[in-house]
Amino acid sequence: MSNATMYDLSLAQTVNLIVVGGHERTVYAQGHMGNGKTSMLGMCHAALPKHIPCYFDCTTKDLGDVTVPDLIHMDDGSGFVRYLTNEELGIHNNKPIILLIDEYGKANAAVKNALLRLMLERQLGSYKLHPDSKVFVTSNLGAEGVGDMLPAHACDRVTLVNIRKSTSEEWIAWGVNHDVDISVLGFVREFPQILQSFEDVKDPTDNPYIFHPREKRTKFVTPRGLEAASDWLKKRDLLDSTTMTAALVGSIGFRGAMDLMTFVTMADQIPTRQEIQDSPQSAKVPVSSAAVCMVVYRALATTDNTNINSWMDYLSRLDVEAQGVFVNGVRAKDYDSKRQQVVMSNKKFTDWAIANHHLFTTDKV
Repeated sequence: MSNATMYDLSLAQTVNLIVVGGHERTVYAQGHMGNGKTSMLGMCHAALPKHIPCYFDCTTKDLGDVTVPDLIHMDDGSGFVRYLTNEELGIHNNKPIILLIDEYGKANAAVKNALLRLMLERQLGSYKLHPDSKVFVTSNLGAEGVGDMLPAHACDRVTLVNIRKSTSEEWIAWGVNHDVDISVLGFVREFPQILQSFEDVKDPTDNPYIFHPREKRTKFVTPRGLEAASDWLKKRDLLDSTTMTAALVGSIGFRGAMDLMTFVTMADQIPTRQEIQDSPQSAKVPVSSAAVCMVVYRALATTDNTNINSWMDYLSRLDVEAQGVFVNGVRAKDYDSKRQQVVMSNKKFTDWAIANHHLFTTDKV
């Protein structure tokens, strides 16, 4: 591992960097396409709920979209020009904001130059940001070849960090909390290479799932594409098989879609939530470990006061590994706090925890 990749950050680490120091120094976060860079605005807002989130998309802007002149006339007949700022920059709020300057690397030169003072001094023309405001910038990796360029004089004004791709465990944990279809979660668990970085793949034929700058692939697997695939799968009852497969191919590429369809078939064969709730001691237990994990992921995403007791009865029939996946998922710091409270306050769960305390590990789903 090179020194460069050794210090690549996760999305969560990057957000923490912004939250801690983004009011003084602008974090310029560059990373892989479709890996959730823009979602960091919402993550920062969750950490700083009193700040106003503001999104500025550089790819749609020209110089006149950053500041525009306003003629000020004085009583003595003289006057001057004052430049007004774009509403999207949020400066007019006069309150703490979280400003995401998105796709800076693709902006035209005039827009890049116009934003330099804002990125360094928190000021644009005669307007200053509230001193508690956080500013960060996102862009794609230059090696992806999608037009991102960071001039040296701009780079010197920011703190440049690379965001690594999410691991399968990280993405599954995110997917559990964001209603991702269990077929997709199962697919990610069994094929972790779909989230591999092209920087770790010398020969593009070694990983046919992902984007690689050395081989032209129209579609490929990204976290964004997996979320799109999940959205289509939730409508599979309304689509024929050919149309469904075409939508998946158009979301994550041919190879990814073909393998994902295996998990779609598997998901259609596992016990329904209602079957587990009505008959936890007799509802079928899937044979394959992948299908068992899909049942667990669904439980993590849907367990509430109405079904926790029946789920705990069913969980006891699963193997130890599956039980550990569920428990570590509940204990994960990013797990939905309301569901976490429901599970951890349940008597059957606490009894299970006492009896199986030796199974608890520091690993997180």
